[in-house]
Amino acid sequence: MNHDWDLTPKQAMALQSRLAGQVITEDRFQGVTRLAGTDVGFEDNGAITRAAVVVLAYPELELLDWAIARRQTTLPYIPGLLSFRELPAVLDAFDKISVTPDLVLCDGQGIAHPRRLGIASHLGVLTGLATIGVGKSRLVGKHAEVGEEKGSWGALEDGGETIGAVLRTRTAVRPLYISSGHQVGLQSAIDWVLKSVSRYRLPEPIRWADGLASGHRTAPPASSRRESQSLSSNSS
Repeated sequence: MNHDWDLTPKQAMALQSRLAGQVITEDRFQGVTRLAGTDVGFEDNGAITRAAVVVLAYPELELLDWAIARRQTTLPYIPGLLSFRELPAVLDAFDKISVTPDLVLCDGQGIAHPRRLGIASHLGVLTGLATIGVGKSRLVGKHAEVGEEKGSWGALEDGGETIGAVLRTRTAVRPLYISSGHQVGLQSAIDWVLKSVSRYRLPEPIRWADGLASGHRTAPPASSRRESQSLSSNSS
């Protein structure tokens, strides 16, 4: 499934509202042995969008595959429309990996979004993959303070609806904002984030993807064929 990406903000928001009706917020996955992470960075002062996808073996959390894809950035940052800026490059990167993940952790929101379609949910609806939103900051909703211990969490609520969880992945370190992306229930999303955390705040799949997307981590030379040097237009 795909759609036109060359949309006005008003058209993009209307599309989000329609696609949100296709999001499934209950578990439709099983037998996870391949756990993916996605993140996006930018090059050339923001002119180039650089997306990374990594696939780790579970439970070893060892690298199986990775890909980087670059596209010209055609949309400025607009709160709530992040997926229209970043997702085309992410989809390009998914096209380059050789193994299909069982579950994907996305740097960004799932249904913890004003129109309930953050980048994790958008990715899940378009690809059919089970996805989880892992936000470093809150986009929408309110919550009480959560405990300082690792594993402590509380509900993130908006308009009387529970849209996610505020989860402490390291003791006394800032929490993450976890939400269902697609085909994953909230409790499973919390559980899988904790299962994929090592000694850092971010889950390992996202930490790997963050390093590749930002250029702070060097991918294994033997897999250099996975890095695309060509640029695509967001209009495809």
